[in-house]
Amino acid sequence: MIDIFIKTHFSGGHHLRNYPGNCEFPHGHNWKVKVTVRVSELDELGMGIDFKVLKEEVNRVVDELDHCDLNEHRAFRDQNPSSEHIAMFLFAELRESLQSDRYVLYAVQVRETDSSGVIYYGA
Repeated sequence: MIDIFIKTHFSGGHHLRNYPGNCEFPHGHNWKVKVTVRVSELDELGMGIDFKVLKEEVNRVVDELDHCDLNEHRAFRDQNPSSEHIAMFLFAELRESLQSDRYVLYAVQVRETDSSGVIYYGA
């Protein structure tokens, strides 16, 4: 097995509904995202998945979140845009396009800061 990943980021605002503290108020983050694909077999070029393809797929979804009020995004109108829910959203949106007979989406990591974040492995 080989794990292949890319890192990217997006900026956005949010607030956590019913949170007992400052995070209940609108604020922003520069979220850092890491997407990992698990590869079982290399292609004829010796690659698990082309980094270009992986970046294109991830950026297609991440760009949807960049510079928006996440609470207004379709995925978070009924649930808080927490790092956990953001990771779950990204995973769900990427699962189908990052799956083949040689590789599968393995994990999505979302960090609000350099020292705080979550890793979602799918359900």
